[in-house]
Amino acid sequence: MIRLHLREIPTARFLMPTSATQPPIDRLPTDRRYQQGGWLFLGSLLVFFLSSILLYGFYAYSRRGDALSALPIPMTFLVSTVCLLGISFLVHIATRMIRRERRVLTAVLIGISAVLAIVFTGFQILSMYTMLSGPAVQQGNGKGLVGMVIVLAFLHALHVAGGIIALGLVSVRLVQGRYDHERHWPVDFAAQYWHFLDIVWLCMLLVFWTTTGGFA
Repeated sequence: MIRLHLREIPTARFLMPTSATQPPIDRLPTDRRYQQGGWLFLGSLLVFFLSSILLYGFYAYSRRGDALSALPIPMTFLVSTVCLLGISFLVHIATRMIRRERRVLTAVLIGISAVLAIVFTGFQILSMYTMLSGPAVQQGNGKGLVGMVIVLAFLHALHVAGGIIALGLVSVRLVQGRYDHERHWPVDFAAQYWHFLDIVWLCMLLVFWTTTGGFA
C-alpha cells in the first residue's frame, strides 16, 4: 500500500493543469492595451491633419496671384497659440506630479489647463469671425483661401473641444483617487494628446503665415 502511494505522487503532479499555475502570456494588461489604442488614435489624427495641411498648401499655391489672398490673418491667432503652449506645459507638469502621488495638485493643473483650453477656443472663434468679416470674404476675391484657413482652424478647434472633455474627466477621476504613481496612463495620454494638438497647430500657423500676408 505504501509503495503504491509513493508511485502515484509524481503521476498526480504531471496531471495538474498548467493553466492553474501559468497565466496566459498572450494577453496584455488593460492599461497597456489602452495605451496602444491611444497611439493608434493619434496616428490616425496625424494622417488626417497632415493630408489637410498638404491640401491647403496646394490650394494656397494655386491662388498665389490673388491680391486679397495675401491679406494678413488676425493677431489673435498668436494669442491663442500662447494659451496652447501654456496647456502643454501644465499637462506635462501634471504627469510628473501624479507619479509623486500629488493628486490634488495634478487635478488643479489639469483644471487650469481646461480653463486655458476654453480661452484658446474663444480666441480661435474670434479669429475666425474676424476673417469672415474681412474684405477677402466681403469682396469675394480670395474667399477660397480664407475659407480654407477657417475650415482648418475649425477642425482643430473641434479636436480641442474633445480635449477639454478629456481634461474634465481626468480631473474628476483624480479627485476620486482613481490614479496614482502606478496607474496614471489617462493623465499621460491627455498630455500626449495636447502635445499633439500643439504641434499640429504650430504647423498650421506656420503654413498660414507663409501663404498669407502674415499677422495683423
